[in-house]
Amino acid sequence: MDDFRFRPATIADAPALGALVLDLLPYLTIDPEGKGAEEFVTHIDGAAQLRYLRQPNFRYRVATQHGRLAGFIALRDNSHLFHLFVGRALHGQGLGRRLWEQARDAALAAGNPGVFTVNASDHALPMYRRFGFEPTGPREAQRGIAWTPMRLG
Repeated sequence: MDDFRFRPATIADAPALGALVLDLLPYLTIDPEGKGAEEFVTHIDGAAQLRYLRQPNFRYRVATQHGRLAGFIALRDNSHLFHLFVGRALHGQGLGRRLWEQARDAALAAGNPGVFTVNASDHALPMYRRFGFEPTGPREAQRGIAWTPMRLG
């Protein structure tokens, strides 16, 4: 894993961020083809990533490997884990944890008291449990997606 480079995301990263998330759509939607989740797609595509990157309450970090996007994380309001996505070929190799630890440490340094929230997809739920998050309510589903609200701290 030593060949990963980490840095803050820039506006220029938006198209690649959106493409990475769209490639992971089968893991994020109830229907693997995304049927019923059209509204959700408008919140994760490249245009949406650009909107979020331009907002001061979002902090993004990207991981690149050999100059290509490998994964990214975004925190909203220094406490909500808004996005954490890793390219399919890299699932299960610890990159998600590395991104999380960097974002968490930056949030703590910026004044977060150690409390974080996330809305975990069914696919990501075990990973967030390993990070220490616990469910705060039942699984919810609407508009083609499902998630479990979780909290750490």
